[in-house]
Amino acid sequence: MTNRLALLASCTVLLPAVVGCAGSMPGSATSASPMTFFVTSAGSGKGADLGGLGGADQICQNLAASVGAGGHTWRAYLSTSANGMAAAVNARDRIGRGPWQNAKGVVIAKDVETLHGVNNLNKDTALTEKGNRINGRGDQPNLHDILTGSQPDGRAFGGDKDMTCSNWTSSGTGSAVVGHHDRTGLDQSPPAMSWNSSHPSRGCGQEALAATGGGGLLYCFAAK
Repeated sequence: MTNRLALLASCTVLLPAVVGCAGSMPGSATSASPMTFFVTSAGSGKGADLGGLGGADQICQNLAASVGAGGHTWRAYLSTSANGMAAAVNARDRIGRGPWQNAKGVVIAKDVETLHGVNNLNKDTALTEKGNRINGRGDQPNLHDILTGSQPDGRAFGGDKDMTCSNWTSSGTGSAVVGHHDRTGLDQSPPAMSWNSSHPSRGCGQEALAATGGGGLLYCFAAK
């Protein structure tokens, strides 16, 4: 009887430790992903109609969650224009303070100023949430146009010209400014090599985005 009681006491002591270890094992559902930046592996399927900023953020959140990185608060790198109901929103103000790193642990930028200065974002580092590279110029199909609606400094455009496909709610007429994740274009000019502000799209639908080398993809950053 004494031996049986000792065995039960031993199991009682060991059980919480075993459970605790299991919960923190690498690859478990509770393990934290180091990824704080990615390019979406897919868009909305409706061109630049993302359901506004909220819908775009949800795309980022869902894709991050699909690879175990849903513990962060994810934000799409998108600006919106001022209208009669709301002020303009700057992409740079939505994404937290950094630093940000891709699915392989490679740092893209240490902070907002570095991101909009000399960063480490290019075809080899601008990976999807799954850690895959995205087609660029010269690949078929070319997908290097990433939706941003932003100026090079990460701020929204002023004026009346549509640069955001009606603040990310249109898949028809309009236009959206895109950046080149592979930092390449028709020439070596700064816009052609810009990650966030290269040129306007031909339109807002999926086919219009594809015509200029895009697929409606987004940059996603962990704000928290």
